[in-house]
Amino acid sequence: MDIEILHENNDMLAIDKPAGLIVHFDGRNEEPSVVDWIEEKYPDIKGVGEDWLSPQGVSVPRPGIVHRLDKTTSGVMVIAKNEKAFRHLKEQFQNREAKKIYDALVYGHPKEDSGVIEAEIGRTKKKPRKWIATFAHGKTRAAITEWEVLGRYADSESGEEVAHIQLEPKTGRTHQIRVHLKAIHHPIVCDHIYAVYKKCILGFERPALHARSLTLRLPSGETQVFEAPLPEDFLIALQKIRA
Repeated sequence: MDIEILHENNDMLAIDKPAGLIVHFDGRNEEPSVVDWIEEKYPDIKGVGEDWLSPQGVSVPRPGIVHRLDKTTSGVMVIAKNEKAFRHLKEQFQNREAKKIYDALVYGHPKEDSGVIEAEIGRTKKKPRKWIATFAHGKTRAAITEWEVLGRYADSESGEEVAHIQLEPKTGRTHQIRVHLKAIHHPIVCDHIYAVYKKCILGFERPALHARSLTLRLPSGETQVFEAPLPEDFLIALQKIRA
């Protein structure tokens, strides 16, 4: 399994997770994961962190895993090498101190150049159940996503308008960016869950979402920015629509 290491020290490492790779076993389907790679390359990390209890009641080991990315999302992830570093890094995610920047290609052109989405995220009642955003205040906690348009384009083949958007989620809910973009009627290109009636365009076979950068305070006290370059499918798509 080939995973690029962006940074490494005695306490943690930052990796560039490729799209299509799950972070850890989901309790149902056996497939390669980031955890498999950790256990092979860094056996000393075993036991660091917290296990995850799946909906099926399976206790899943997650050595060093501080946060997660969706299987289909590429980009920056950090992994703790020891328990002290794990607690230090995890606390920053829980306290909203970690700064996360994402790139997305979305259907349509937003009317504004930037904005803030503040909407609660909950589960739908219909099956298959998925996440949904609501702007009405209720029992669920509001999630916050800031966004800015980086470019407005059109796909010459489909005629579909496309925007390149930078996003900064201030909270960390499941599928937050994907759900929020659907809520403002600009779902992510090729999102098989939240843009189910849209055709995949620009050569994408997965949601066009990439975790570009992550800013954290290291256990040493130093603040550092970790960056993952845009993957090949993004670069090809942007080159195509910019032409």
